[in-house]
Amino acid sequence: MADETTLREELRQRVADFLAAHDPAGTERLAFLRARYDAGLAWVFFPEGHGGLGLPRTLQAEVDQLFKEAGAPDIDRESNGIGLGMAAPTILRFGTEEQKKRFLRPLWTGEEVWCQLFSEPGAGSDLAAVATRAVREGDSWVVNGQKVWTSNAHNAKFAILVARTNPDVPKHQGITYFLCPMTDPGVDVRPLRQITGEAEFNEVFLTDVRIPDSQRLGAEGEGWKVANATLNSERVAIGGSVARESGMVGVVSRTWREHPDRRTPELHERLLRLWVDAEVARITGQRLRQKLALGQPGPEGAAAKLTFARLAQQLSGLELELLGEDGLRYSDWTEVRPVRVDFTGRDAGYRYLRAKGNSIEGGTSEILRNIIAERVLGLPAEPRVDKDIPWKELRK
Repeated sequence: MADETTLREELRQRVADFLAAHDPAGTERLAFLRARYDAGLAWVFFPEGHGGLGLPRTLQAEVDQLFKEAGAPDIDRESNGIGLGMAAPTILRFGTEEQKKRFLRPLWTGEEVWCQLFSEPGAGSDLAAVATRAVREGDSWVVNGQKVWTSNAHNAKFAILVARTNPDVPKHQGITYFLCPMTDPGVDVRPLRQITGEAEFNEVFLTDVRIPDSQRLGAEGEGWKVANATLNSERVAIGGSVARESGMVGVVSRTWREHPDRRTPELHERLLRLWVDAEVARITGQRLRQKLALGQPGPEGAAAKLTFARLAQQLSGLELELLGEDGLRYSDWTEVRPVRVDFTGRDAGYRYLRAKGNSIEGGTSEILRNIIAERVLGLPAEPRVDKDIPWKELRK
């Protein structure tokens, strides 16, 4: 393969040629995005034929910047974050060629929004305890169960789903991973109102939902392996900031600069410590993303997500202290079902309340510490007395 400098020059020329043939100002948005995907300029680090060119991941940022400078339409990363950050890399790694061709293009263009049907009322931190059942009937699977804390389920056309397909084996072995149509008449999505006032999450009831076997991702019984790859991608996606002073540290830094009358030596020291922590986390996240193989993140993403949650909560708390009584005002507690979620959006009160969920979603901080200890640091695992007990015995 050519060196990266040569690849970069060739890629810049490819983008220039594409823009010459597809005027951003005169091409309809969806048509432009579809053409960009077909040209391999969507995910340049994905294989050819699936939105990419098989190039190093480090070149993606430059491609995105070239399209931005040209004023080209872009994908909506916030409204389809689960699809782009979790479903896509998992489909790329475990999907068949037919599945990749069917799902990746409309996922990237935003024509099909995705959600995640993993957590259940009795299987949150312990994902392997999922009780939702999938029973094989001919060329389809019939799914029954309940999922909870599902972001964007009210807008999604598809979901990544884990269900129990074999109750007679240890719980980690009896799970299978599916690509579930959210338009099936057996899918019932109900809002869950949060402490912020929004109904950003949902509970989803699945009643005799039929999923074609062609939408099973990975082998039957290997859902735990596939789900872990998805969760690693999720933690990297949640935990990463690209620009310096982006995210909560940027918000709090601006608040500090705009309110000199609220400053104290103690608050100054806390802000400096958190700013340094945020910068270390940002640079570490950049290094982690550079190490990612195609769709194959490692358990190190747990550290990025764990750090993100801690910083978001500490920084949002510091912002309230800086604002004093102004930080106690809450602008709007109307129940809405948002299309996208901005962790730094709205006012300080919203940010403070929303940050409380950061240590739960994407894996609780307690579970992530176990992952870091066992899979990253190589410390002895906690004893698991149930590892060889069939799931149906555990359920008694």
